[in-house]
Amino acid sequence: MYWLSRHRLQLLTVLVMVTGTVLCAVAAGHYAWRRALGTESAQVQRQLQLYGQGLQQRIDRFGTLPQVMALDPDLLHALQVPPSPAERQRLNLKLQRANQVTRTSTLTLVGRDGVAVAASNWDQPTSNVGEDYSYRPYYQQALAHGRGRFYGIGMTTGVPGYFMSEAILDADSQRIGVIVIKIELSALEQEWLNSPDVVLTSDNHDVVFLANRDAWRYRLLRPLGAEERNEMRAARQYADRSLQPLRVRTEDVLADGGRMVRLLDPPLPQAMLWQTLALPDEDWSLHLLHDASAATSAGRGAAVAGAAAWLALGFLVLFVQQRRRLSKHRQRSRRELETLLKQHAQELRTAQDGLLEAATDADVGLSRSLEHLPQGVVVIDKEQRLVAWNSRYLELFRFPAGLVRVGRPIEELFRFNARRGLLGPGPIDEAIERRLTHLRSGRPHMRESEKDDGTVLEIRGNPLPDGGFVTSYADITSYKNAARELRSLADALEHRVAERTQDLDEARREAEQANRYKTRFVASAVHDLLQPLNAARMFVSVLRGKLSDPAQQQTSDHIDAALAAQDAILNSLLDISRLESGSLQVRVRAFALSPLLETLAREFGIAAQSRGLQLDWVDTHAVVVSDEALLRRILQNFLSNALRYTPRGRVLIGCRRTGDQLRIEVHDQGPGIPESLQGEIFEEFRRLNDGVEQERGAGLGLAIVERIGRLLGHRISLRSTLGKGSVFAVSVALGRADEVIAPPAAPVIATEPSDDSPLRQCRVWSIDDDPHVCAATRALLERWGCHVELADGPQGALEIASALNVPQLLLLDVRMGQWHGPDLYEALCTLWQARPPVILVTAERDDALKAHAAENGWGFLLKPVRPPALRALMTQLLLRHRG
Repeated sequence: MYWLSRHRLQLLTVLVMVTGTVLCAVAAGHYAWRRALGTESAQVQRQLQLYGQGLQQRIDRFGTLPQVMALDPDLLHALQVPPSPAERQRLNLKLQRANQVTRTSTLTLVGRDGVAVAASNWDQPTSNVGEDYSYRPYYQQALAHGRGRFYGIGMTTGVPGYFMSEAILDADSQRIGVIVIKIELSALEQEWLNSPDVVLTSDNHDVVFLANRDAWRYRLLRPLGAEERNEMRAARQYADRSLQPLRVRTEDVLADGGRMVRLLDPPLPQAMLWQTLALPDEDWSLHLLHDASAATSAGRGAAVAGAAAWLALGFLVLFVQQRRRLSKHRQRSRRELETLLKQHAQELRTAQDGLLEAATDADVGLSRSLEHLPQGVVVIDKEQRLVAWNSRYLELFRFPAGLVRVGRPIEELFRFNARRGLLGPGPIDEAIERRLTHLRSGRPHMRESEKDDGTVLEIRGNPLPDGGFVTSYADITSYKNAARELRSLADALEHRVAERTQDLDEARREAEQANRYKTRFVASAVHDLLQPLNAARMFVSVLRGKLSDPAQQQTSDHIDAALAAQDAILNSLLDISRLESGSLQVRVRAFALSPLLETLAREFGIAAQSRGLQLDWVDTHAVVVSDEALLRRILQNFLSNALRYTPRGRVLIGCRRTGDQLRIEVHDQGPGIPESLQGEIFEEFRRLNDGVEQERGAGLGLAIVERIGRLLGHRISLRSTLGKGSVFAVSVALGRADEVIAPPAAPVIATEPSDDSPLRQCRVWSIDDDPHVCAATRALLERWGCHVELADGPQGALEIASALNVPQLLLLDVRMGQWHGPDLYEALCTLWQARPPVILVTAERDDALKAHAAENGWGFLLKPVRPPALRALMTQLLLRHRG
């Protein structure tokens, strides 16, 4: 009882503070939660209206289609007169074309008896043709009222969709059949996937048939009656789908009709805000479940703020009361302190007398206050006489007994140490005087001194306020030894680092040299491989001209295609070698992108049609800054892969602006690329296994794309979805239209030589160190009517060359053993005393050599040579030379 009476005021204060804090927290939290919940509910209603508009617009887009189709005379005729098989087929094709244009799911013509007469999916295994749909509500509604609407699962296709029907009237306005369109709304569910909320659509039976989460689809929002179940069973609306109930518990109802609910099945961990929007045109309801944890968080924050405000107010009141009490305590304490001070003053005078006596006694011995220090310490007064020291000072200098005492001049200790050699070399008097002068100056100092036994002392001196001096002596021998060892270790590490750096430089030089050897080896190997390939393609061209049997010509085409594929692989290897060695020259300039896209679309469009695919492209007015030839290589590889891995559907190439960049994209509808393989496909010889088997590449295209993109500074990107397709893209800098330089005119491609062609009876020399290439070139040129005077190596050409047999045209290889093509040409021109036109035919992709040929007006072709290109270039050079 005594304790309670004593602390009654404190307990009452704590009770008021706790009770007020709880009440303020609850009131503020509830108010803020309600306010935030109302704001979120209004936002959810707006979002729900947007979803409803999107759903209604998708349906309205096809709303007039059944009415238009019902006016088609062909459909009316097919219902009036049973169509023949040919007429039925034409009708199926017409519905199929209309379906492709309108992009619906299916179009079906149903007769008066409810049996489908024709359908757009006539060629599918799940064709509607011949099926009985008389039990479907959309059919019954159309015959009864002229039109019908119904959502359900297709009994033939098994795909859910929204059916819209329109009755077809004869001349007497009698309903003799129905045209039905089906649109799939699954795309809406895909769009709703981007929403963090749960979006549902239910029919007039409160069955959820659209949802952005699979677990919510085909759920019952309320129990169904027996009549409703019979109606749905007769219409087979949801086929064999199991309709599970949606278990939900309502916790609160808002003023605007929204509800706070707790989902039990399918379960959700948090309470949800449920809003519903009616769609009267379709007799549907659109629902949106929103996570209301933000409102709960706002309520918690407001509760904390309310509690903090109450506590702050309470503490302010307590603080004011405490200040008043403290003011009274100070006045009382001041009086008590005055009394204590008088007592302490007397005690201090008594203690001072004792200290004076103790100081007098200390003059004859060591200073106890300095004994705890690890350094040796000595104190002198302004007369340079000893005042105090510690035992460590005596140990360091090993003074004899009786030498160190109070009042002895410090000069005597200096002189004693000097006789032992502790003051260093030189005259003793000068060393002593130098130290005494420093002590008289009163300046602080620090230095190191090493004794004969290797001990290193750190000496620090500081003046005292009364003119004396205190000096400390610290033994730092171990520290100095460790520093010397660290310095030695650092020198050793520095030496090892220098050795390793030298080894790394040597390894880098060896790696660079090996890379140069590899590049030269690849170039030489590709050159040697292209020689027989060049000869083979020429022989095939000659052979095809002599074949009349179509089967044999087709075999010849297959051989040429195989050689072309081998040519592409070798060229890709050579391109990779040039990109890695840095020898590929880049010509970056501003140019209009539209002509490049149009050319690619035209070239690859033919290949797409041959595979049954559709290649679309989107025109652009953009100007980009890049190397046009290398950018073409990137897009060609993208398109080639897209056609190779798209079994059916379409391929699209187009552009998107992203800031100061233009992203050129190629979309396909292939099988997609797993995320685990998206990084590997840009490596050499990496291929996926789901392309067209007979057209699988070597796995070098994307490796070249990645290196070209890195060389040009273009970002290569990929996004892919399994089962839907992939998008390859390259980002290029945008340019200005005034920076565009017109490209040179394209050379004229010559046709097959006619009787008056410049190639007829043209005297041609072909110089190559490969006999097979010489033989193939001779056969090809003679087929074109040329007179081949020489088809041999460099030595044979030099032996017969003279002013009497100057050719009209020279085909010249570049690398021929010790001979270089341009050097051999100069030697032959000296023997001919003339300079006939020349075409350099080489496997070396050397930009400098190509530029040299252009400066001199020479032709330039890369091996393996395509006969049409060689024929065109020969015709062009002969016409130019004659002119």
